[in-house]
Amino acid sequence: MPQITKITPQKSKKRVNIYLDHKFGFGLDLENYLKLGLKVEQDLSEKEIAEIVKKAEYQKTLDKLLLFSSLRPRSEREVANWFWRKKVHQSLHNKLIKKLKKLEILDDSKFASWWVKQRLEFKNKSKRELISELYSKGIDKNTIEDVLSNFKVDDEKAAKKLISKKMYKWEKYELGVKNRKIGEYLSRKGFSWDVIKKIIKRD
Repeated sequence: MPQITKITPQKSKKRVNIYLDHKFGFGLDLENYLKLGLKVEQDLSEKEIAEIVKKAEYQKTLDKLLLFSSLRPRSEREVANWFWRKKVHQSLHNKLIKKLKKLEILDDSKFASWWVKQRLEFKNKSKRELISELYSKGIDKNTIEDVLSNFKVDDEKAAKKLISKKMYKWEKYELGVKNRKIGEYLSRKGFSWDVIKKIIKRD
């Protein structure tokens, strides 16, 4: 049965290294280390080691996930994609998701509200583009409709703000070409033809 022969702190001071039979065994966060009461000369069965390593991997992954989620709100699909990129074992997914929800960090409805507010305020997004972006983030149709109902999305106002920043590029063209380029630009941004016609007519 393997025996703990040495315990040393890691550089971060938040984790320790556990040595078994004079060889590195595994890393462990301080919370679990103290909770488990591990000590030098303690014998551990292979089953106990496997359970400890699983707890250690969970806490290590949770710490990284909390950092990822603190940069800005995340949708459940973004977290799932993070699991895939970081090669997080499938057995930890549900437990980590539940933990984020319990901490009120993960909520698709709150995420969608934050996303729409940011995109309207800083990016002048069209309603169609907002819907497309939310779909790409994994937000379901009903949630999107509920969230958008709480915002006044003025496509015409957003379109005017967008082209005001680009107008210098089109001023050199004659009216017909200029209007075509404005229309193509707004169309790529998801604005309807009705809105585009109003903008071109005003211009």
